[in-house]
Amino acid sequence: MVPARVGIPVPMADKKSRADTPDEPQPVVIFAPLPVLTVTVEDRSGAPDIHVHAGGQGVWQSRMMSSLGVPVVLCVALGGETGDVLGHLLPIEGVSVKSVPVSARNGSYVHDRRSGDRDVVAEAAGTPLDRHELDSLYELTLTEGLTNGRVLLSGPQEDDVVPADLYRRLTTDLGANGCAVAADLSGDRLEAVLAGEPSLVKVSHEELLDDGRAKSDDAKDLVTAMRSMRDDGAGTIVVSRAGSAPALALIDDGDIVEICMPTLEPADSAGAGDSMTAGIVSALALGRPVREALQIGAACGALNVVRHGLGTGGARAVETLAERVELREWT
Repeated sequence: MVPARVGIPVPMADKKSRADTPDEPQPVVIFAPLPVLTVTVEDRSGAPDIHVHAGGQGVWQSRMMSSLGVPVVLCVALGGETGDVLGHLLPIEGVSVKSVPVSARNGSYVHDRRSGDRDVVAEAAGTPLDRHELDSLYELTLTEGLTNGRVLLSGPQEDDVVPADLYRRLTTDLGANGCAVAADLSGDRLEAVLAGEPSLVKVSHEELLDDGRAKSDDAKDLVTAMRSMRDDGAGTIVVSRAGSAPALALIDDGDIVEICMPTLEPADSAGAGDSMTAGIVSALALGRPVREALQIGAACGALNVVRHGLGTGGARAVETLAERVELREWT
């Protein structure tokens, strides 16, 4: 069965002001605490081709959302030489960057992809924020979240730069004041967010195994873990799975569905889960029902896999692929 057409709007090249476009969606706020500077070496006709970009989970998600026509407010901390460079790289079409200057340093990496794989040349971790910087980042995200009404919490590259309790506070305080909170997290940060009862949680099956929430990668064990997260406060729960296994979703009415994605030959699987989350949240921000949002998210993840850029994809391609995503009731 081919699902109904979902109709993601293609962004207009010449956008009017918000006052002239009352139907334009309200921006989604993305909490991306400490983005990273990425340097990638590609092959171009036998010669090195060097690419320098802003990266990190929240940045990649903001790029995908923007490509779907959903404006983004990106809340970040920037510090050190890498932070200075990121300040110039972060402006993305459709993304408004709100930053807190910090004494901490943003992380960075250099990857060589000339062999077709991601070979790590060098990596430098970001450094932890102090309590005053954390307060400023919390205040910024809280203010933007309450102003715009929808927030996606993404994680930093390193575990120790932002404490998990900041995620609990943000989820609790935003949710208590009418803001829809989504999270794409794992480990201590996921546990912290569940205490605030987020409206949407996306997690990979590998993360559920690493966290001890799932006994195995069998669908029955993953569903048990999802129901446990529902008991702990989560609303809609999406579990992405490696390879050809369909993703799973526990939606608001308690139904479990398998998300069967179109078969495409992968070019680079990195970032597919982040793109999936961005697609789901974008669709919800556009007023789509949750089942259509799952189709759109699956299409974003599938499209990311066939491209080399993380968090990239065109709105028309997403719409076309979403028509080919099938939702099946899990039994």
